[in-house]
Amino acid sequence: MDRPGTGWRKDRGEASLVEVFHSVKVPHGAGWLRKALAFMGPGFLVSVGYMDPGNWATAIAGGARYGYALLWVALLSNIMAIILQSLAGRLAIGSHRDLAQACRDAYGKSAAMVLWVFAEVAIIATDIAEVVGTAIGLNLLFGIPLEIGVIITALDVFIVLMLQRLGFRKVEAFVLTLLAVIFGCFIFQMIWAKPDWSGVALGFVPTADILHQPGMLYLALGIIGATVMPHNLYLHSGIVQTRAVAPDLAARKSALRYVTFDSTFALMLALLINASLLILAAATFHKAGQTEIAEIGDAHKMLAPLVGSLLAPKLFAIALLACGLNSAVTATLAGQIVMEGFLNFRIAPWARRLVTRLVAIVPAIVVTLYYGASGTGFLLVLSQVVLAFQLPFAVVPLVQLTASKAKMGELVSPRWLTTIAAVVAAIIIALNVKLVWDIATG
Repeated sequence: MDRPGTGWRKDRGEASLVEVFHSVKVPHGAGWLRKALAFMGPGFLVSVGYMDPGNWATAIAGGARYGYALLWVALLSNIMAIILQSLAGRLAIGSHRDLAQACRDAYGKSAAMVLWVFAEVAIIATDIAEVVGTAIGLNLLFGIPLEIGVIITALDVFIVLMLQRLGFRKVEAFVLTLLAVIFGCFIFQMIWAKPDWSGVALGFVPTADILHQPGMLYLALGIIGATVMPHNLYLHSGIVQTRAVAPDLAARKSALRYVTFDSTFALMLALLINASLLILAAATFHKAGQTEIAEIGDAHKMLAPLVGSLLAPKLFAIALLACGLNSAVTATLAGQIVMEGFLNFRIAPWARRLVTRLVAIVPAIVVTLYYGASGTGFLLVLSQVVLAFQLPFAVVPLVQLTASKAKMGELVSPRWLTTIAAVVAAIIIALNVKLVWDIATG
């Protein structure tokens, strides 16, 4: 049996998500397609981070205010995500650990506790975005008041619990179905919006404007935070291990190729949805001079007259609700992985989900009660900026651990990949420092 590197302090211990660990069989001796299908799924769960409700707020605000100018940031975020998620998959296959377990083992209990706190803050920020986004979706589709909608979101714990009992493949099928709904909704909205495709192409060309406009930098950092999400790195390194990969080196190398293909393919498809949000806002709101649109509710109201279809707002709301439900599933799994990996502490999935959701509901209720719908856009964008600030505390350990031959053995990250990932980490940290400086200096 081939083993990972020997540079770990101790054995991994019990796997995270033990109820679904190695529960998906990988066909041995099968063709490329059958194996690819066996590994396909975790990447799409990770891609949900591209289209969660927080992403909607940043993309709508960015497209409305700056047109197509921030599309290159969405593309850059996508490239960053592909690189980092490939490292998360590599860590799982190469070390038999998820990122939380690896941090606990490599850095010791004290450092692990600090990293755990940052990871929990990131998950709570993610959950706030899901709570607000789902509540807005319920309000737009069924007229349910935001305050009531926020409370209703606590019930999604039962959806997650039911899916996990049916098996991990059912969880993946649920997410894929909702992703198909979201994709279909955006196709029709893009057709009706008729964007300026030459402007779209120019939007993918990087500019230095972001360094001179604090408002653009704020939204750009929000887009990065909404895309390259800290909890996704923990999530991916955990759910990859639902695949029953043989322990020999050849099987693990093969698994790494399929895992990387799965996440890259899923994230490239997700870029279409991520960019579509911004393009839709640019083609409608920015074009009409409505540059201050930042609230999802306002965007919903204005879609029908701007695109000339009464169905567009309904599709917009359906896609938003689907995003909220999808994010609830992935945040639950990430929360379990973070708690079990860092603390080696396990509680029932429904209890873990309920605690996280209740913590997120409190600020959402306060904002909706005091500011109504007008405060939800600010809360969504702020939650994504908080996520961007948490990124270095997940990215730096990931890059460091996967670059260690002692810990990864034969599946250590190639030097070129480590270099690129280190540059990604440096860009993220530099953007954070620049934003703090801009805020401090007014």
